[in-house]
Amino acid sequence: MAKEPTYKGKTEKEFKDMSINDFMSLTTSRQRRCLKRGLPEHHKRLVEKVKKFKLGQVKKIIKTHCRDMVVIPEFLGTTIHVYSGKEFVPVQMTVEKLGHYLGEFVMTRRKVQHSDPGVGATRSSAGAAPKK
Repeated sequence: MAKEPTYKGKTEKEFKDMSINDFMSLTTSRQRRCLKRGLPEHHKRLVEKVKKFKLGQVKKIIKTHCRDMVVIPEFLGTTIHVYSGKEFVPVQMTVEKLGHYLGEFVMTRRKVQHSDPGVGATRSSAGAAPKK
């Protein structure tokens, strides 16, 4: 039997009934300060989009550039597409992601993969024998 995922001992059902002030007491100090100071306008617009999406008023997918938004209980059960600098990457909001930032789940850099240099690519490759 699979164990139900929890965050700080609380289940997803408990978080859906929880207010933002109760949730703030469970988060770390950095996230608590961010929420306590009040959300900027672009974060408030994202929260409104999520509320409308959950009520069924909006059918479009939720896209955002707000990588510094703290994942709050209102986001649970939705998929938010977060911008990586090149494309929007879908992120499924679960209990384990509460209290983290949206940008933590979307990487902005990829591993660099260099191929073999071609003939004449640089002066150092001039001495290398061409491939047969």
